[in-house]
Amino acid sequence: MTAIEVNQVSISLGHGPAKRRILGDVCFSVAAGESFGLVGESGSGKSTILRCIARLLNSWEGDVKLEGTSVNDMPFADYCRAVQMVFQDPYGSLHPRQSIRTALQEPLRIHRMDRQVERMEKALIDVGLNPDFLSRYPHELSGGQRQRVAIARALILEPRILLLDEPTSALDVSVQAEVLNLLADLRTKRNLTYLFVSHDLAVIDHMCERLAVMQHGRIVEVMSRDVLATGAAKDPYARELIQASLEYDQAV
Repeated sequence: MTAIEVNQVSISLGHGPAKRRILGDVCFSVAAGESFGLVGESGSGKSTILRCIARLLNSWEGDVKLEGTSVNDMPFADYCRAVQMVFQDPYGSLHPRQSIRTALQEPLRIHRMDRQVERMEKALIDVGLNPDFLSRYPHELSGGQRQRVAIARALILEPRILLLDEPTSALDVSVQAEVLNLLADLRTKRNLTYLFVSHDLAVIDHMCERLAVMQHGRIVEVMSRDVLATGAAKDPYARELIQASLEYDQAV
């Protein structure tokens, strides 16, 4: 089954002579249970695609289907139960004046889910945190702990699809590895589908079976992660991007 289908998604900004297309006819699909990566230089449109799928942007053309249903036809409550997003910045994605309890309980309250305390405690345990964290505030947590809370909040409604926008780029290298391993473990245990945005090809190689390379708002090539080891991409930009990543890794 196809979990995510993006078909001819385009966005243009401005009017008249100043009008500029920032996304152009983007197409790709992600199978249920698959982890699919989006890579490319800054400004290539990776995060913009996630925001279209997440319904954080509305002024786009084309179609996005989740499990065969257009996002525009899905009741918002059903959409939220199916799809959640983990943002790049764990410092900005949690309200500084709300406790972890409030952050986790709000989606449960909105969706009128039962056993709320049990669900919150389990969500924290599942991401490697003690239930005592419910009484803490974001400023009392490290960056890695905050991102674990953000992941717990995304999973507490038991979605089937996670949109991950550079979820480890703001973390220390050692903490990055812990969070990536956590995400890989959660995907296996819950049979989740991931759409994973990253500028780091090593992260994509670790997390994803397939990936799409983006440049100037377009997908230039879709490939398996095996190509990352060989560098045998078809598109010149994709080959250059992979080669630059391999040279950087060798230098480090």
